[in-house]
Amino acid sequence: MTITQLSTFLKITELNSFSAAADSLGYAQSTVTTQIKQLEDELGCVLFERLGKTISVTSAGERLVTYAEKMLQLEREIRLDVTDEDNPVGILKIGVSESLCINRFPKALMEYNKDNPRTEIRIQFVNHENIPELLQKGELDMVYTLNPLIEDERVEILHKKREKLGFYASPDHPLIGKAISEADLKDVPLLLTGHNCNFRHMLVSDLEKSGIVPKIALETSSKEILKQFAAGGYGVAFIPEMTAETEIKGGRLKRLNWKGNDFPIYSQVLIHKDKHKNKAINALVAIIDRAD
Repeated sequence: MTITQLSTFLKITELNSFSAAADSLGYAQSTVTTQIKQLEDELGCVLFERLGKTISVTSAGERLVTYAEKMLQLEREIRLDVTDEDNPVGILKIGVSESLCINRFPKALMEYNKDNPRTEIRIQFVNHENIPELLQKGELDMVYTLNPLIEDERVEILHKKREKLGFYASPDHPLIGKAISEADLKDVPLLLTGHNCNFRHMLVSDLEKSGIVPKIALETSSKEILKQFAAGGYGVAFIPEMTAETEIKGGRLKRLNWKGNDFPIYSQVLIHKDKHKNKAINALVAIIDRAD
């Protein structure tokens, strides 16, 4: 079997289609079919059930997925580590929190690319719940996230920094200049991140413990939209400070003087506990350390 065959196999399982996988990989569909046939012949099993125009992964195919993911991860690590000491070659797959991509991470990537032009960075947004699984399955090489501290026996933390999570409103908002706590947010329109975001869960849980039903005026995963609504006077945004730096400097937003319960969050770099820290990972972590 070859890396190419395994890569094609995983793409088919991802898209649930031979033709879609062929289009995605830039192959003729006959090439994809031949690769899977060769793989099935070598392994002595059927990987996909062909049911008319639909396909489904067999039990043998499901078992192969885990091994194929590990093989492709090892291939990426070989290319990044067994190479010129100062210029790793290969692909580094990184999961990133959206908040870090507003200001901080793009700057780190620009610095990294200057010294590592032969390393291809592939980025995908991640949420808190599936980070350990993505690292364990090898779908990601590392994660740079902004969240409550992730303590999971499957991951290793390479970088950790306490960050600020707070309330931001337009300069003429009536709560500006006052010391406020949970009780002061009763009936205040709140601009919150979506249901899958831990920032929202932290605040709603805190308010409910104080007997307050939050008045949610807007929920969206976009921090940019939350900032625009807050600056326009439509409510108070509960967001990480790093996402509001430009608006604060420009005088469009101000941070409320919060005296209530704390909301601890951290920027964190994570890898799977068994993953080899190759040159590409070490170089990027060093840049993130310096930036913080």
